[in-house]
Amino acid sequence: MALEFQVTFDCGDPAALSEFWAAALGYRLQDPPPGFDSWDAALEAMNIPPERRNDASAVIDPDGVGPRLFFQRVPEGKSAKNRVHLDLRAAVGLSGTERMAALEQACTRLVALGAKRLERYEPAPPLQFGHIVMTDPEGNEFCLD
Repeated sequence: MALEFQVTFDCGDPAALSEFWAAALGYRLQDPPPGFDSWDAALEAMNIPPERRNDASAVIDPDGVGPRLFFQRVPEGKSAKNRVHLDLRAAVGLSGTERMAALEQACTRLVALGAKRLERYEPAPPLQFGHIVMTDPEGNEFCLD
């Protein structure tokens, strides 16, 4: 039996990064615990001081299919290229100019959300698929595929 998993991001601003990834993926912020109408109310009841209330955040797939993304504050900034990254499948089933146009459209939307475009790779043999490399607002690399 397969294990359920989440993808965890170390970051400086969990609230902002979780909002970016929720918008990028069509996810939503995880609901507060049962009995609370907001995270502020839940964190207040847990005696979490205001300065610690942005230590973590999470987003979930509203359809319950994709993995949960968890964002945790760490003191250090990003210092090297990611060893693991997400590929956002923005052009599944498309090829050639139609594929690249779909990737460009997705890229434009993500840049408007705060992502940065790094490089476009043109379709080339042997696989014939192009992609675009980007970073999220905190510099974590991901690809539009």
